[in-house]
Amino acid sequence: MDIDRPEDISTQPSTPTATATGQTKKMILPVDEAHPFELDSYISNYSGRTAIDRLLYIMTICPSIAPDAAQLCIQYIHQTRDPSLYQNLLQTYDQVAAYPDVSLPNFMDLAKLDTKWADEMMAKNQADRVKLEVELKTYSNNMIKESIRMAYRDLGDFYRSTGDYGASLKNYTKSREFCTTSQHVLDMCMSILELLVEQRNYAHLSTYVFKADAALDSAAAAPQGGSGTTSAPQPVANTKKKSAERDNVQAKLDLATALSHLGQASYEKAALAFLKIGSPKDLGDWIGKLIAPGDIAIYGTLCSLATFPRSAIKSRILENSIFGSYIEQEPYIRELIEAYMNSNFKTVLDLLNKYSTRHFADIHLTTHVNDLTSMIRNSAVVLYFQPFASIKLERMSAAFGWSIEEVEYHVVNLIQSGDIQGRVDSQNKILRAKKINQRDELFARTIKAGTDILATNRKLLLRMRLQQADLVVKPPKTGGHPVEFFTGGD
Repeated sequence: MDIDRPEDISTQPSTPTATATGQTKKMILPVDEAHPFELDSYISNYSGRTAIDRLLYIMTICPSIAPDAAQLCIQYIHQTRDPSLYQNLLQTYDQVAAYPDVSLPNFMDLAKLDTKWADEMMAKNQADRVKLEVELKTYSNNMIKESIRMAYRDLGDFYRSTGDYGASLKNYTKSREFCTTSQHVLDMCMSILELLVEQRNYAHLSTYVFKADAALDSAAAAPQGGSGTTSAPQPVANTKKKSAERDNVQAKLDLATALSHLGQASYEKAALAFLKIGSPKDLGDWIGKLIAPGDIAIYGTLCSLATFPRSAIKSRILENSIFGSYIEQEPYIRELIEAYMNSNFKTVLDLLNKYSTRHFADIHLTTHVNDLTSMIRNSAVVLYFQPFASIKLERMSAAFGWSIEEVEYHVVNLIQSGDIQGRVDSQNKILRAKKINQRDELFARTIKAGTDILATNRKLLLRMRLQQADLVVKPPKTGGHPVEFFTGGD
């Protein structure tokens, strides 16, 4: 190993969240001028259970704004039909109040629980459930497939609205055997995809995306094979409508695919999928219900900076007008991209640190923030060193805003991983690139090319001689496709 690694360096670079992801220590994020996070404007981008889930998670990682989050959460709970969310809220608030060095006001001093609403909603849910089950039983006895499918669909919607995800998924999947058209299958898959996104069940998203893709193709081709005559203007209108609906569904499938890749830490695939998503209008009711446009901008940009070369970032992000509409929702994202493209890496790292609370507060992104930040930082160090044959670590520390020890730690790790071809002079604090003998490398490439050509020529000569000697296996006379059994060899 060509590394003059100092023996006395044992401190790793400190980051605001470096110790926050440990298994034994709770992650507590700051909310201040250095780490701004406007809770009201942030949560206004969401609705329904997504807003509640995000508020509950924010309470656990940002105790300083937990009282405000709890009050907002109560407002959103009253817009649902799931009284059990009251219990989840109380448990989460008590859990946060038990954190060491955290002092929160009594929950009952913040807001009063509407027990009357809870009782009325529980009674209404019970009545609706009985009604839907009776309808399903009636339709099943009458063997009306379409009515049975709709009954299972309605039960799935009901259980989802009351928070019983297991029963909801069970009813959605049962409706599959009563689907009579591709459009019915597509509707079923889209309902399950919404459910899986809410559950953050990333592993199963790709399965239903594949099924929905097949159903979408079948549904689009179905009118072409139908019978009947129509007037000339009608097919044009139908075609435009079908095209718009297909774009809407495809945008949602692309988003589900992107979230699946992100959830499974396939960042490059996730970046490509996020950049393929259509306009916010194509996502329809998924905007706010499941995700906000600003989230797509953050996910796609961070994954791209972590995995793409700068040429790809320019062509796929900066020249992408559709993705640009998402970036406009989060102005600092454009500043982050421009700083990266202009090699202003200190600004890049400062922005990532400044908005770290915003990133960690996202329920889909939180487990990947450290990995993505580390990958962007490593990429920045490699890009900064590329033009140099040697550079002082002091200069790098000024460019990145780190101490010399932190720079040396990062550089040594990149050398060990093979990302930087060089060595560190620990005494003089200089990073030197490995000197490559271009003459030797040219001769090696030439010899390899000659060897490959000789091997290819030997194979061709052997084949020609076998054909001249009529040593060729001919295809059977019984017909079928001709198969050439001999493929050549040394």
